[in-house]
Amino acid sequence: MYGASQILAAGAHYVLTVKGNSRLLFRMLKALPWAQIPATTTTETGHGRRATRTIKVLDAPAWIEFTGAAQVAQLRRTVTRKGKKTVEVVYLVTSADARTASSETLATWAHTHWSIENRLHWVRDVTFDEDRCQIHTGHAPQNMAALRNTAIAILRHAGWDNIAQALRHHARDIDRPIHALLQS
Repeated sequence: MYGASQILAAGAHYVLTVKGNSRLLFRMLKALPWAQIPATTTTETGHGRRATRTIKVLDAPAWIEFTGAAQVAQLRRTVTRKGKKTVEVVYLVTSADARTASSETLATWAHTHWSIENRLHWVRDVTFDEDRCQIHTGHAPQNMAALRNTAIAILRHAGWDNIAQALRHHARDIDRPIHALLQS
């Protein structure tokens, strides 16, 4: 895994997402004066939900310990589905300055990341229940992750968007998984 220094040395920028599992940094970023910062908001509807994303961006404080950090952002995602509202707040740390990455650009980058997260990691976490997997020794966890990724790729290649539905479909007939594998 590349660190901030290696990414910058390669001529690229980084955007790091800070969630609640990085408790101290999350609290420090949360304590910044976000209420005083103007926001950029976008809303989209589809798939039976309404998603509103609000981003606020500041110059990176001096105490941010990532090499080359130029900006920090608060990103709030509010999703309403069937009358139920969920809110997720994350913080971003990026080496891209305001000329390189406006608030709209940062929001787009984060949205793209969430799309990837939803298409692969969410499927692994929820559909395959990967977090409760009991395999922990040697290379077995990496091998299982590779097998799950392969299964997802084969099903997507076969045209499936809903991996849970695809797994149920293929589980009903022993020949279906072999046929899908041979066609990929």
